[in-house]
Amino acid sequence: MRAVESAEIESGAVTGLVLMERAGAAVVTAALAARPALAAGAHRAAVLCGPGNNGGDGFVVARLLHDRGWQVETWLLGDPARLPPDARANHDAWAERGAVVALDDPAKGLGDGGFGPQAPDLIVDALFGTGLSRPMPAAAQHAVDGIRFWRERVRRYPLIVAVDVPSGLCADSGRALGTAMRADLTVAFHRAKPGHYLAEGPHHCGALVVAGIGLPDTPVPGAARLEDGASARLWLAKRDGHKFHHGHALVLSGGAGRSGAARLAARAALRIGAGLVTVGAPPEAMPECAAQLTAIMLREIADAGALCDILMDTRINTVCMGPGLGHGAGPRALVLTALEMAQGSAERGVVLDADALTQFSGPIGAPADLFALTARVPRCVLTPHDGEFARLFPDLAATLEAPADKGSAFSRLDAVRMAAVRAGCVVLLKGPDTVIAAPDGTAAIHAAAYDRAAPWLATAGSGDVLAGMITGLLARGHGPATAACTAAWAHVQAAHAFGPGLIAEDLPETLPQVLRNLPAGGH
Repeated sequence: MRAVESAEIESGAVTGLVLMERAGAAVVTAALAARPALAAGAHRAAVLCGPGNNGGDGFVVARLLHDRGWQVETWLLGDPARLPPDARANHDAWAERGAVVALDDPAKGLGDGGFGPQAPDLIVDALFGTGLSRPMPAAAQHAVDGIRFWRERVRRYPLIVAVDVPSGLCADSGRALGTAMRADLTVAFHRAKPGHYLAEGPHHCGALVVAGIGLPDTPVPGAARLEDGASARLWLAKRDGHKFHHGHALVLSGGAGRSGAARLAARAALRIGAGLVTVGAPPEAMPECAAQLTAIMLREIADAGALCDILMDTRINTVCMGPGLGHGAGPRALVLTALEMAQGSAERGVVLDADALTQFSGPIGAPADLFALTARVPRCVLTPHDGEFARLFPDLAATLEAPADKGSAFSRLDAVRMAAVRAGCVVLLKGPDTVIAAPDGTAAIHAAAYDRAAPWLATAGSGDVLAGMITGLLARGHGPATAACTAAWAHVQAAHAFGPGLIAEDLPETLPQVLRNLPAGGH
């Protein structure tokens, strides 16, 4: 944001003061829209301003509310003489209308969260924005804690609006650097930041509004893409052709009593549009699979040799392994065989999930053995959850779990990008804040947060369905990153279409509803 703003200001297209005015106006507009009762009449606001340009935005908000007839109180952290020029100009413009209280003033500060006999209807957090690189000073932390305790004690719930980022939250990682504000609404400028979606970000942001302030919408090199479904809709639509034009996926199953996960993945691969799907099962699991499968074909695969024979059929262009596969030398040999037979192939994809990943952690094997093969499979996707990620990339997981004491804090985005480089393939780290990265550094975030929150996805088997959806899209010919991003979006979309009470079996059966709602056309 600093680079984008600086380039626009240096070009002469806009001034910093104009951008600050637009930002303050956007905060007021969003606050009144979020709580319409505030739009009419005079109300009371408390505005907390910090020592940088975020504080300048706060002074604009204070002035605009005052001009609407509101009673506004402002607090400033730091010396007004040391404010940046634009923030100082807006401080001075506000000072002509109302007083500015020092946030660390023991007599008038907010350390106890007190606001006098009347509670404010609106609290504006303009203490620290995207540039925070360390925990907030003690006075700011004391004020944030005080506001939280005050709300809990007196049970009054003014609207708390954060300017760009809740103070104390790292905008790059979504991790709290010590104490952080818990907002009801966050108004971000120009574009959302990774921290709005990653880790604790949604918890601290409340609702999120992204407001334009007139900056050009030019691509930012190296920025992660937010997977919001705009591109996913293109890849989900099916083109004309017969079934083999849409690929043949093979999903390997575990033994008797463990085939359910593979059958879920296979059903999802078929529903997402793979032309044919086969479940490969060991002899003892054949009866239970045969009793459950109809449109999905079934082949007996007793060992790695049998898998090698089946994969000689080049029409089988994607293999999914992991859901319910089991552990030990046999499953490990199956994974190695599938990867070896996909070496250097531009046609055959491999999706490794769950048990296929844990084969290569602990005493059974080393992650490096796996990565030596995945790096040579051009169409490979790994889909770990947090625990599996920690077993494959223990150093990255340990860094991610360490306390965040400075910004930019190490994030899930950083971890997955580094993991993709190490594994030489696309890595999708599952969670409410799913992150997908490729070895070339391109990355996307798909967050089931805000209006896309889907807590009912936390159910057994939902990850198996996601692996199957990626498999089906790979079989259809989409690239590994595209398949992963598209499946992540459609996975949540299906969960929303079904609603609470969802179990994993419902996800594939809800995909037709998702696909029906796609716009006409596509690739």
